[in-house]
Amino acid sequence: MAKVSAEQLGSEPIGKLLVKQALPASIGILVMSLNILVDSIFVGNWIGSIAIAAINVVLPVSFFIAALGMSIGIGGSSIISRALGADNHAKAIKTFGNQITLTLLITIIMVVLGLYYVDELIPAFGGKGTIFEPAKIYYTIVLYGVPFLALCMMGNTVIRAEGKPKFAMIAMIIPSIGNLLMDYVFIYIFDWGMEGAAWATTIGYVLCASYILYFFLSDKSELKLKPACFKLELPIIKEIGSLGFVTLSRQATTSVVYLLMNNILFDLGGEAMVAVYAIIGRMLMFALFPVFGVTQGFLPIAGFNYGSKKYQRVRESIITAIKYASLLAALVFVGLMIFPQEIASLFLSDRAGQSAGDLAANAYVLEHIPLAMRLVFAATPIIALQLIGAAYFQAIGKAIPALLLTLSRQGFFFIPLILILPDYLGELGVWLSFPIADVLATIVTGFYLRREIRNTLVEKET
Repeated sequence: MAKVSAEQLGSEPIGKLLVKQALPASIGILVMSLNILVDSIFVGNWIGSIAIAAINVVLPVSFFIAALGMSIGIGGSSIISRALGADNHAKAIKTFGNQITLTLLITIIMVVLGLYYVDELIPAFGGKGTIFEPAKIYYTIVLYGVPFLALCMMGNTVIRAEGKPKFAMIAMIIPSIGNLLMDYVFIYIFDWGMEGAAWATTIGYVLCASYILYFFLSDKSELKLKPACFKLELPIIKEIGSLGFVTLSRQATTSVVYLLMNNILFDLGGEAMVAVYAIIGRMLMFALFPVFGVTQGFLPIAGFNYGSKKYQRVRESIITAIKYASLLAALVFVGLMIFPQEIASLFLSDRAGQSAGDLAANAYVLEHIPLAMRLVFAATPIIALQLIGAAYFQAIGKAIPALLLTLSRQGFFFIPLILILPDYLGELGVWLSFPIADVLATIVTGFYLRREIRNTLVEKET
């Protein structure tokens, strides 16, 4: 990290610093989310609503493998932020080298296994009926690009840990633009259908990895690697693993949620119901981008100042991040409550010549999505506390509370709810599970965060 970046993280006013860190992260997440959103709109309008459902089936597998890279990245970046804050440059560089080696080894093994068990995995994740064939086409091609995606997710967090959020933003923008351009060429012009959508996504991953490689080889990065840095060291692996396991567990739980949701909804309403969830899932990724951006911006600030033993600044960063993220979440909530049907219609084609099945699926989606979307996002104004609270423990290297709080929403509350409520309330029970889980997880996180601030940060300040 350049000296000026260290001075900014450790001395600049928290509000100004958080905006400076969060804005590029938000823009990057926005562009990446828009990529997923527009990609789904292209697929829905140019291929069909069943194609959206097919992509939704594939997401859990590719997400999990990519999450391996993300978990290694976030776990290692927590170490790097604190090491740089403590002026331990050697440990930061060794950690980064170990991150690269771990990411490549693990994700390549997972890709091989994912391709070998393709016919078993797709039906297990809800790829049944007419969804199976397009899902298999998309899955097989996209999986080849997932190691590049894992490297992107890992490298992006390290760039941010260096205090270079603008470069991290660019790294997220490049694959998004590339994917959308390739979507237009491969799907609309070449008419490659699902194969075109898959190749567009894969090329986007490769473009992102190429840019991140360029960044670390250039003079823009302070982490100059030597061959010895790539040799795995057990103490570093353990520390990366303990912190990264938090992110991996969260993403693994997300994959399990997709698996359960796709199967439960298929049983309740067939392919069209899976398409409803696919659209809502895209909005969960897209609509909350400013909240996720504040969370990403908060991480290096909290980690650096904790490493520098500036506990008053850590406490101030928590409070400021929650305020900013809550305001943004409230604005998102208002928009989603007012325009759910208009949002859904963007994903559906009204072109002439559609099959009866496509027309019926579109009508089903438009009928069911307003209530579903309003319930899913009903607790949005309060989720900032849960996200920032869990992120704080991860930023300061407290793996166990970070893991438990991260898993609280989906693992401890949401999964049991969707296994129980639909038996009594049907489709309504599925959608009600979302806000109930959000409220319960926020209450638990608020309790532990308040206790941490009072018993640890305030005590160390004095």
